[in-house]
Amino acid sequence: MDMIDQAGSFVMGDRAVKRMGYGAMQLAGPHVFGPPKDRDAAIAVLRAAVAAGVTHIDTSDYYGPHIVNQLIREALAPYPQDLVIVTKVGAVRGDDASWNLAASADDLRRAVESNLRNLGLDTLEVVNFRSMLGGGSGGPAEGSIAAPFAALAAMREEGLIRHLGVSNVTAAQVEEARGIAPVVCVQNQYNLAHREDDALIDALAADGIAYVPFFPLGGFSPLQSSQLDAVAHGLDATPMQVALAWLLQRSANILLIPGTSSVAHLAENLAAASLVLPAAAVAALDGMSG
Repeated sequence: MDMIDQAGSFVMGDRAVKRMGYGAMQLAGPHVFGPPKDRDAAIAVLRAAVAAGVTHIDTSDYYGPHIVNQLIREALAPYPQDLVIVTKVGAVRGDDASWNLAASADDLRRAVESNLRNLGLDTLEVVNFRSMLGGGSGGPAEGSIAAPFAALAAMREEGLIRHLGVSNVTAAQVEEARGIAPVVCVQNQYNLAHREDDALIDALAADGIAYVPFFPLGGFSPLQSSQLDAVAHGLDATPMQVALAWLLQRSANILLIPGTSSVAHLAENLAAASLVLPAAAVAALDGMSG
């Protein structure tokens, strides 16, 4: 793994963002539904993230729903000029907290308008189309995303959206979307234990497209967790810090959005940007997948 500037920036669309960002999903209540347990604490985390230099916040109006975007607006508006807020559309929440497909042109327009309203923006900087073809909580599944992505591309032409991305998608779907409009980021599950997107990350890097992994510790086996714990112990770091540092060293186009509702945990996550993994640790971690 070549040495990469982990604490540096990467251009997403036409905006340089710090590679260590913040994901706002955990600011909602349990199951990403309802209000936070402590509203003041949620506001404090958002303000602490920006004060620490975070310039990339990931959100969605279906977090809550609506609540997380409203918290972001309350905490941070008027927004700093260098802050890039990235949202996603393609689902709505049921009254039972279910995640339901909402990918028609009308659904997507309502979602974009709702994000604009709750964030207090005239234009959304980046909107990801989140594919639900694999089911509400499933991974990517093949199938065309042309119709919904074209609907978002039309709203980009209107000026409601500046840049587009895709989420929970296959490599073929990325190419399909790129045939309709420029794609500035891809947001998929990827971590030490789940590396199905290795080839996609490298291909996107070659084209200057950001890759934003979610669930940096998701789906680890007990053995993989113990291996990560051992490496972290040897570096006097937390397992999450090591997992994040590995992602930052994996490729320069990887942007991270770890989420938390705790200011102390936020500081821990952000510190991972300065954790440089030695070659022996990288080798041990590279052997964890499978």
